[in-house]
Amino acid sequence: MSSGKTGNLSHPSAQAVYRVHTYIVEGIALATRVILVRHGISTYNVLGKVQGHCDESTLTDEGREGARRVGLALQGIRLNAAYSSPLKRARETAEMILSASAQSPDQLPRLQFRDDLKEINLTDWEGMSFDEVKRQFPEKYKVWRDRPHELQMQRSTPDGLLPFYPVPALYEQARQFWQAVLSAHSEETILLVAHSGINRALICTAVGLEATDYPAFGQMNCAINVLNFSGDFGQPVQLESVNLTAHLDIPLPTQREGQTGPRLLLVRHGETDWNREKRFQGQIDVPLNERGRHQSEKAAAFLQDVLIDRAVTSPMLRPKETAEIILKSHPKISLEMDDRLCEISHGLWEGKLEEEIQDVYADELAAWKDAPETVQMPAGENLQQVWERAIAAWESIVATAPTDRPTTTLVVAHDATNKAILCHLINRGARHFWTFKQGNCAVTVIDYPKGCGSTPIIQALNITTHLDSGVLDRTAAGAL
Repeated sequence: MSSGKTGNLSHPSAQAVYRVHTYIVEGIALATRVILVRHGISTYNVLGKVQGHCDESTLTDEGREGARRVGLALQGIRLNAAYSSPLKRARETAEMILSASAQSPDQLPRLQFRDDLKEINLTDWEGMSFDEVKRQFPEKYKVWRDRPHELQMQRSTPDGLLPFYPVPALYEQARQFWQAVLSAHSEETILLVAHSGINRALICTAVGLEATDYPAFGQMNCAINVLNFSGDFGQPVQLESVNLTAHLDIPLPTQREGQTGPRLLLVRHGETDWNREKRFQGQIDVPLNERGRHQSEKAAAFLQDVLIDRAVTSPMLRPKETAEIILKSHPKISLEMDDRLCEISHGLWEGKLEEEIQDVYADELAAWKDAPETVQMPAGENLQQVWERAIAAWESIVATAPTDRPTTTLVVAHDATNKAILCHLINRGARHFWTFKQGNCAVTVIDYPKGCGSTPIIQALNITTHLDSGVLDRTAAGAL
């Protein structure tokens, strides 16, 4: 989607080792790539116990196998450095990932341990089962479930037991980690292995979210996340993917126990010739190319065992054909069309390459990369207009989901409309447009665990593993 130049990540040879700084990602120069992993399934996970800082929990056989699979999934990606939480479950996961990822011992970076990658400190509950917590601390447990950032506990200090808020403290811990580590790894790829809570805090703080957003992203055991930093902490960051689990033979993350609201699968259309040429498409009705149809078939196979209850698409040729190919495995589902999901209108930029736009609209093109919310496309739209119609479409789809049972709705649209929806889900406006990666035929999973009116969770972002691309998104980085 980026209107900037990029390496050909879709080419098979791109699976070889490469240097990070040779790429431009979604309009920003990529300085540091972070591969963030949650530890494998642990004994306390199986027993349903609260772990936190408690270091009695160790990996199960399934947890060790998951760690090995992460390592295999990372083969071909040169890791310049590796950091882990010192807690046993994370430490063992990191060691097994590194061992399985390296094709020779000299490729192994030294594993470094940092306390600021430890799990959230739930002092009062650690070692207890969640059922015990519910019984003994019913009011606090309700706060943890509904407003985790407001949960208060006590911790030991030189001055005795003092009250603190675990989630805000975790976010400060995450910020301290980024500030301490990022600047040491310019133009490198680094591996981080930690825990569910701190991983959420690391993702959220990277993109400027606060402790109130703690539940925004899912994190399964041995899931892989990819974050692309343009520089030090506080500079633009792109979430390339979140909570990838296909390497564990889990195509989509499992839904939370007791989920009552809908699940939505947000898909970007397959590749077009103009994506490949990096030509601005906008609302010119460019069809899929042969590769785009092949990608759509791959997405269909990926989703063929998912029970889909409804499907909605932009009426433009490229998403409509993508949706139709996916629905061949779901012949009873009628495809609905919503004009509000159409791609951004680039106006006079449509049909042009970036170099052609640069000749006439140099200032606007520079602003599009750095401050896209300020750009009015000549004879086209601005992002606020895209926001208003895309979010209205999304909210209509969510609001009309059945309330008597969980359902799954397929939504197929475009890069800009998908980005608008995703920013909306984390309460961010158009200036955060470049935060989310949306590859061709990528699948993003959004759950409403407590019903249509509840806070949504991005359970997985930008899954492209079904395109035989490995962990990294290697789809065409063409213009919108």
